[in-house]
Amino acid sequence: MIEIADGVFLRRHSAADLDLTLGLITGSGDSLLVDSGMDPALADEVRPSRIVLTHNHFDHVLATEAFLPCEVWAHEDCVVDESLLESRARYYDDPFTGTLIAPTHTFRDSVTLDVGGRRVDLHHFGPAHSSHDVVVHVPDAGVVFAGDLVEEGAEAKAGPDATTSNWRHVLDLLLELDPRIVVPGHGNPVDAAFVRAMAIPEAS
Repeated sequence: MIEIADGVFLRRHSAADLDLTLGLITGSGDSLLVDSGMDPALADEVRPSRIVLTHNHFDHVLATEAFLPCEVWAHEDCVVDESLLESRARYYDDPFTGTLIAPTHTFRDSVTLDVGGRRVDLHHFGPAHSSHDVVVHVPDAGVVFAGDLVEEGAEAKAGPDATTSNWRHVLDLLLELDPRIVVPGHGNPVDAAFVRAMAIPEAS
C-alpha cells in the first residue's frame, strides 16, 4: 500500500495488461476499500468494513468474496452477475472459481459514509464510462477516487454501457469537488489539470 494522503492509500495490481489501482481510506479503527479488484491475497493485508465498487467491470469486482463479511456499496444500477465473466474470458483462459458478490447497499445520487469518524462521500454524476460510475470523495484529504472515468498511462476506454456524450460533463462535476489528487481506475494518481485535459473516448 502507498500512502498518498493522511490515512488514504492506493494499491497497484497489474495482471493481464490491466494496470489496476485500488484505494483504501482509513479512519479511527475502520476502513473502506475502493474496488475489490482481482487479487484475493489483498484480504490478508486489509479487512475493511466496507467496499465501494466504482462500477461493475470484472477487473474491479471479482475479489469481493475474499473480504467478506463487509458491506458492499455501489450505485443502484450496478449489477454483478455471470455476464461479467464473458469479459474476463477475453483476458484469461482459466475459469473463474470464486463467487460473484452483489452489492448489499446501494444509492441513487449521493450518500455520505462515516469511516471511523471520517467523512467519505459517494457520488453518481450520471452515465459516462458505465451507466453507474461512482466517484469516491475524501473531503478532508482532497482526494477523489474516479474509477475508470479517469485512466493514466493509457487512453480512457468506453465500457459496453458507456455514454461518451456525457463523460465531459461528469468530469466537470468531479472537478467541482476541487480535488488535490485524483486516483484513476488504472495508473498513477493525477491532478485536476490532467483531468481537464484528458481525451474523452469516442462513441463505439
